[in-house]
Amino acid sequence: MQLFSRLIVILSAFAMTACVTTSDPLPSWNDGQTKTNIVTFVKQVTDKNSPNFVPAAERIATFDNDGTLWSEQPYYFQLAFVFYQIKNMADKHPEWKTTEPYKSVLANDIKGVMSSGEKGLMQLLAASHANMTASEFAQAVTDWSMTDTHPISGKPYTSMVYQPMLELLTYLRANDFKTFIVSGGGIEFMRAFTEDVYGIPPEQVIGSSLESHFEMRDGVPTIIKDAKLRFNDDKEAKPIGIYRHIGRRPILAAGNSDGDVAMLQYTTINPSKEDTSLRLGLMVHHTDEKHEWAYDRDSKIGKFDKGIEEAAKQGWTMIDMKNDWKVIYPTVK
Repeated sequence: MQLFSRLIVILSAFAMTACVTTSDPLPSWNDGQTKTNIVTFVKQVTDKNSPNFVPAAERIATFDNDGTLWSEQPYYFQLAFVFYQIKNMADKHPEWKTTEPYKSVLANDIKGVMSSGEKGLMQLLAASHANMTASEFAQAVTDWSMTDTHPISGKPYTSMVYQPMLELLTYLRANDFKTFIVSGGGIEFMRAFTEDVYGIPPEQVIGSSLESHFEMRDGVPTIIKDAKLRFNDDKEAKPIGIYRHIGRRPILAAGNSDGDVAMLQYTTINPSKEDTSLRLGLMVHHTDEKHEWAYDRDSKIGKFDKGIEEAAKQGWTMIDMKNDWKVIYPTVK
């Protein structure tokens, strides 16, 4: 699909090739306790002679997307896609020029958009996502990813993925893990790019979704997206999404905010005293204000408050972006 996305995957594959030579599976990670925890965990669950060995079929790893695999400031990237769609559709809706929240979108007034609250955001979501065929929607996401750029960095959104996490995904798959995305973002939105960007196929993506229906259009079987919310895959809903779509509890989960706490609890807390299986919880802490952003407890996007306390309680590994990562984003020349 996208040339840039393919370059990212190539870079990640190149990094893993380098790993074979240097015996370093995570070259963009600084040496330290975080990296050691990850590598030790993978070695233990894949060593047949280890008491913590896990059969390949049970090596399930789940990752949040926003703030865990790519950036999420100053607003979730799917919202940027919504703005893109509304602007592209505006010629067919002249009434939007004087009607909120569309008026604020067309004026690039982010504060005005946010002041419309959840109701306004749902209006924008419905207008920009619904009444399209599945293929039309996927093409719209592809067009957005190839043309729109981040308001601060000026980079394409799909280039603002985390190189260390790309390496982690590749490292896990090289050790027979199956990697899933479990995100509050739209499932159809993410499926349009996750295979190219992360190497994660669409059937391994779990996310929020609108209702849809089937119909025959000119003899062609067609899926149409509707305006009604079907499933909001956030917070306590994430374990439900895992249960419904995967059917196995993960042995590794990674997130970055309070919205991911339930998923990490479901992954790392063994259901009984008899179950002593080894599990790993990872939390990405945004601490690098120079190369990305620094935020946690007071952030309106990716708030990380309860998660900090729970991470300490449960022994989850905290990934300090500033100290644990050598680079943030892939470099494409």
